[in-house]
Amino acid sequence: MAHLFQVGAGSGGMPVLDLLCRDERIHRVTLVEPDIYKPHNVERHLFALRDVGQPKAELARQWLRQRRPDLDVQLLLCDLTDPLHQGAIHEVLEEADLGVCAADNEEAKYHFDALMRRHGKPWTLGEVLSGGIGGFVHCFVRGGPCYGCVASYLQRTVRVDDAPPPDYSAPGHTQAELTIPASKASIAAIASLHALMTLELLADPTGYRPDFTTLLWTLRRVEGVFDEAFHPYRFRIARAGDCLTCMARPTPASLEDLDVALDEALARLADV
Repeated sequence: MAHLFQVGAGSGGMPVLDLLCRDERIHRVTLVEPDIYKPHNVERHLFALRDVGQPKAELARQWLRQRRPDLDVQLLLCDLTDPLHQGAIHEVLEEADLGVCAADNEEAKYHFDALMRRHGKPWTLGEVLSGGIGGFVHCFVRGGPCYGCVASYLQRTVRVDDAPPPDYSAPGHTQAELTIPASKASIAAIASLHALMTLELLADPTGYRPDFTTLLWTLRRVEGVFDEAFHPYRFRIARAGDCLTCMARPTPASLEDLDVALDEALARLADV
């Protein structure tokens, strides 16, 4: 029986969580999600319009328990990177079997990676590309490349739509909201692939070794980006010898060391 640690229950994270928790091998879930369900979330989310204004984490727990009354669902209504909650997060990870990252910002992804590596836990990450033109699913296992290795490699070799994300805090600003977000169908397609890879990992958390690190699945043909729709690309990404995140050195022994490693990783990404 497995304990799943997940960050994010948004439009991409919630369908992954739903699909995974229908599997009876998962008996416990710890969900990190600080956000409130807002009106602009409704179009691409599983939750109802009447749920607007409630914490996403609480809504996720209600959703899961309606389908799995036996499921133990614990919530951490906090930012994954909040220093005040790192102690509680580390305690949970000592008991977790695998992780799922459905965060939508780079800082959280790097922090999640650092946490997983410190505790020696395998994890998966799904990313929907801007506009829903495709998406990535990554699998990270002990001894393999870290998120920094993968992100820097993909930025050097794969050209995707890199338009800035919509700024929902300023809907009348220069970046129009409706030109960037992916459709619910696109999000669901990548979320399903993310769940499938995670279920493979669930079957053997310590021994699973896929023959690729990253799957890129195109959903639309985009001139100059993707030549065709519905085409899979598999990347076997090696651990980078000069990676500032996972290069051979002692595992961070304190929260301060983790912060330093995170800052180095973000700086490296900015230079690529």
